[in-house]
Amino acid sequence: MTTDPHPAAPATTASGGDLIPFRTAVRAWFAISLQTFGGPAGQIAVMQRTLVDEKRWIGQRRFLHALNYCMLLPGPEAQQLAVYTGWLLNGFRGGLVAGTLFVLPGVVALLVLSAVYVAFGDTTAVTALFAGLAPAVLAIVVQAVVRVGRRALAGPALVVLAVVAFLALAVLGVPFPVVIVAAGVVGWALHRWAPHLLAARAGHGAEPDGPPPLIADDALHVATPSGRRTLLTLVVGVVVWLLPVVAVVVFTGTDSVLAQQGVFFSGTALVTFGGAYAVLAYVAQRAVETYGWLAPGEMVRGLALAETTPGPLIMVVQFVAFLGAYRDPGGLDPWVAAVVAALLTTWVTFVPSFLFIFLGAPYVERLRGNAPLSAALTGITAAVVGVIANLAVYFALHTLFATSSQVVVGGLRLEVPELASVQPVAVVIALVAAVLVFRLRWSVLRTLGVCAGLGAVAGLLGLVG
Repeated sequence: MTTDPHPAAPATTASGGDLIPFRTAVRAWFAISLQTFGGPAGQIAVMQRTLVDEKRWIGQRRFLHALNYCMLLPGPEAQQLAVYTGWLLNGFRGGLVAGTLFVLPGVVALLVLSAVYVAFGDTTAVTALFAGLAPAVLAIVVQAVVRVGRRALAGPALVVLAVVAFLALAVLGVPFPVVIVAAGVVGWALHRWAPHLLAARAGHGAEPDGPPPLIADDALHVATPSGRRTLLTLVVGVVVWLLPVVAVVVFTGTDSVLAQQGVFFSGTALVTFGGAYAVLAYVAQRAVETYGWLAPGEMVRGLALAETTPGPLIMVVQFVAFLGAYRDPGGLDPWVAAVVAALLTTWVTFVPSFLFIFLGAPYVERLRGNAPLSAALTGITAAVVGVIANLAVYFALHTLFATSSQVVVGGLRLEVPELASVQPVAVVIALVAAVLVFRLRWSVLRTLGVCAGLGAVAGLLGLVG
């Protein structure tokens, strides 16, 4: 383990102010932001290594307590964890800077990649590149199902809950938010009437304490909970969050793509429990089938782009908005509409994360040891396994097969592939990716690089086009 050679001493007490020099914190958060590849697990690991193990600015228990709270919230838990720990160390401005820097490199990178895709997406080279990336993404999503399942499904009751969530989405067409809410209610009910079914699940308290922090837990920044502060934070936060949406509606009309995207992704930000993988099937269904902003295969390509850039994977919604506005710009120039849509969608997706932390952080200590709340989270986490499995099936249908059809029997709805449309190149690359991530345990970025190379080779051989 390495430590900071010049550790910063606490600058203030818990009453407020900076616990470490603000410029030092900004440099640390910027360095963290450039390493946030590989989804929330990798992003949380980067913060763990930097803040807990190396710099020792925060203790292991306090870090895990913050993570536990963030897991209760909709939205990207890794970014929320950055906001929360930034707030603990440097107050309001610390949380603001930490959360902003966490997503900024990814916003810039994905905006550039989206423009490149729109400008050159129909060329043979780009088509071949995505022919390699899309199957790799499929293997990565399957890996996410396995990882989350091992952690979340500690008993038969939770396995059943995950299977029911999968069937509700894949066969019954139950809306994603309904599945999440129902799973939380089931978790709470199991705790109340059959707590032994949840007893096997290990919580964060089982984790090791880690190295002792340089800053004591009781010296971290706090704010006294009050009704006045809560109301002020809520009002200001909601106004800041929704003001750009109101402006777009006023200037472009309620029927414009920009208005539709602003409203839709504002609502999505409130139901994204379980991270990006859990909500992407819902976003893909609405964006492709309801609004027609992009084609099914393009959703997979967007996720591939998001996987190759730093920051939360939910950033893929920026790609969705960019394509949708470019193709239906209304009275605006297509490029202007696309950039505005991408930035608007990013804004309404991530601003709520700041609001949730600044609003709830003063009350967080009251959540510690709250058994009913933990049980509800357990139910939601179990259901998320089924939700991610549904996303894996969706991606498999549109990556390994060129066409699929929907079979409806009574109230059941099932999408099945046309077996004759199987794409051999995609199948082979998906198998290679599976070997790399499961057998050889390669990183996400390394796997994507190899698979992109295989796609390029297939393009040169004329096997894709």
